[in-house]
Amino acid sequence: MSDKVIPAGEARAVPWRIPEVGAGGRRGARVAGLPTAGGLERLQKQAYEEGYAEGREEGRAAGREEVAARAARLDALLGVLARPFEELDEQVEQELVHLALAIAQQLVRREVKADPGQVVAIVRDALAALPVSARGVRLHLHPEDAQLVRDVLSLGDAQRPWQIVEDPVLARGGCRVVSESSSIDASLDARLAALAAAVLGGEREDDG
Repeated sequence: MSDKVIPAGEARAVPWRIPEVGAGGRRGARVAGLPTAGGLERLQKQAYEEGYAEGREEGRAAGREEVAARAARLDALLGVLARPFEELDEQVEQELVHLALAIAQQLVRREVKADPGQVVAIVRDALAALPVSARGVRLHLHPEDAQLVRDVLSLGDAQRPWQIVEDPVLARGGCRVVSESSSIDASLDARLAALAAAVLGGEREDDG
């Protein structure tokens, strides 16, 4: 290594200084490292749009679930409301049948009063339903009907194979036939009850 001697006239000392960083340099470094105001605005807008879309989809799903739940509750409510009407229809139907039977009973009673001779046909049908071998037959009739049957049939006590028993409990227009082995209830109430059972029973079979 050689030493170079600088002449005294040329030698001049220059002091070293720390380089200054200007405001422009600092601002440039900050811009390069951090997002700008416009970038922040874009990021905020993007996040808002994504959050809005996600929230809207969740809202739609929740809305669909709520609508489905309300529809299910409405169906259940309509089902509950429909059952009383079905029961009401059946109840009204039975009441109408009973009302019709009551009206029929009144009409039959009036017809019996207007034509008492109908009881004779009822007596004949009841006696014909007895077995041929029936013994000790007793014919229960209302007192007025009993006298009518005696007059119409024109049979004395000795000629009749059965005995007439006056029974004031029985309504006019019917009879009860009792033997040692069987009995037949041809009273007006029994015939109407059988009619009611047939009508109501037929309706139940139709419903089934």
